[in-house]
Amino acid sequence: MIFASFLGYYDVTAWLQAWLPIFFMGLLVIGLFSVRAMMPRTRPKEIKPDSAPPIAWDDIAGADEAKEELREVVDYLRDAKRFRALGARVPRGVLLYGPPGTGKTLLAKAVAHESGAVFYSQSAASFVEMFVGVGAARIRRLFKSARKHAPAIVFIDEIDAVGGHRGSDIGTSERDQTLNQLLVEMDGFSSTADVVVIAASNLLEKLDPALLRPGRFDRQIFVSPPDVAGRERILRVHSRDKPVAEDVDFELLARQTAGLTGADLANICNEAAIFAGRRGADRVAPVDFDTALERVVAGMQSHRRLSLHERRVVAYHEAGHAVCGELLPSVDPVHRISIIPRGRALGYTLNLPEEDRYLKTREELIDMMTMLLGGRAAEEIVIGSITNGAADDLSRVTAIAHSMVHEWAMGTGITSMRVDEGRTSESMRRVIDDEVRELADEAMRSAVELLAAHRPQLDELASKLLSEESLEREDIDRVMAGVPQARPARRPESHLGIAAADPGDGPTTPR
Repeated sequence: MIFASFLGYYDVTAWLQAWLPIFFMGLLVIGLFSVRAMMPRTRPKEIKPDSAPPIAWDDIAGADEAKEELREVVDYLRDAKRFRALGARVPRGVLLYGPPGTGKTLLAKAVAHESGAVFYSQSAASFVEMFVGVGAARIRRLFKSARKHAPAIVFIDEIDAVGGHRGSDIGTSERDQTLNQLLVEMDGFSSTADVVVIAASNLLEKLDPALLRPGRFDRQIFVSPPDVAGRERILRVHSRDKPVAEDVDFELLARQTAGLTGADLANICNEAAIFAGRRGADRVAPVDFDTALERVVAGMQSHRRLSLHERRVVAYHEAGHAVCGELLPSVDPVHRISIIPRGRALGYTLNLPEEDRYLKTREELIDMMTMLLGGRAAEEIVIGSITNGAADDLSRVTAIAHSMVHEWAMGTGITSMRVDEGRTSESMRRVIDDEVRELADEAMRSAVELLAAHRPQLDELASKLLSEESLEREDIDRVMAGVPQARPARRPESHLGIAAADPGDGPTTPR
């Protein structure tokens, strides 16, 4: 019996010795496959020519210069043999840069659609992972597939996520390896590989110089916000599938939307259709576009309840903006004033330019700061104290004054060079800070003196706002009728050489 027990023990031990290593090896293989399955494996989005994005040149408006630059890429991909016979080669890379919402992604899709090339779309952020080497491997797979299916277009959106300056941060070895692999792939194309890389970025200055040299991104195309003619075409493009009333004036709407991008204009058209549907109308009317513009620019209407004192403060604050804007000839005309809370603001003054402008003088920038500080000045004059309601105004004034001194050399002591804060002495920084403060203070003095000299108009606008809550352009014209525009003259030089405002002198312009 003891012998039988011993044999049984011996059999179990032998079985364990034989099968236990195999069992552990199986667990190890399963574990490896599980880890591999859990690792991020984002694949590039591939769109075949027969299912290319239905974005044609006619669907893109307001970016005529960029379209002309990209037409050459389309022509080459359509008829590569003709260009090769002349010794030409396809541009290896096209970098589209500019503010968000200007249509960079749409342009890349239109190139793929018009050329019939295979379209690979990928976000640069998906290449960078915590696992070293994963991003570089994805880059290799992406370009290997693109060369296999040439002619092809590789679109990398937000390339600054992976294409920033190498060595600028600590712990970015994975990103640097991914960028190195991208540089190698772009510079390693054969002469017959009809593969074009189109990248989009909002931050051109942050990209590594190796990306921007010829042979990689040969062309760098700035996609700017549209001008007034481009905005009108964009509005018509996004409204052609909507039942729009005949009295909608797209030309007027385009003039009222200066500075807005194509994405903003598309949002306005969509919001207008939504407002028309909520009204139960069968057509999108001008009032729907006006309401949509107000919502996009000023925000959604809030249901916050203000006390009587707060309503009075907000009314004088917005009236102060409006009066200063009407008296200063270089400030964009006021289109609407409201004390109805929208978004984070308790009230707003909507200034809409009559034309696109790209250059501003020193006096025009000071006038803009004066208009922005008109609300704070009105509180100080009428209420006798200031509130925190001017937070956004003060932020914008600070940004303008800082740029005037540091970037545009519009101070008084430094007028011929850009200030680099990292290379200036402590004494120079103090002088520069004083100049920035003095510019803002000059605008504040001008606002106070303008409103004090036109107190009746300020009181009338505020009174109308308290009773009607919103005033349109016609209401403002009735209040300001007969009041001449005036640019405050500058006071004698201060210790920094900056003049202050004096409303008693200076030319006036009849309204």
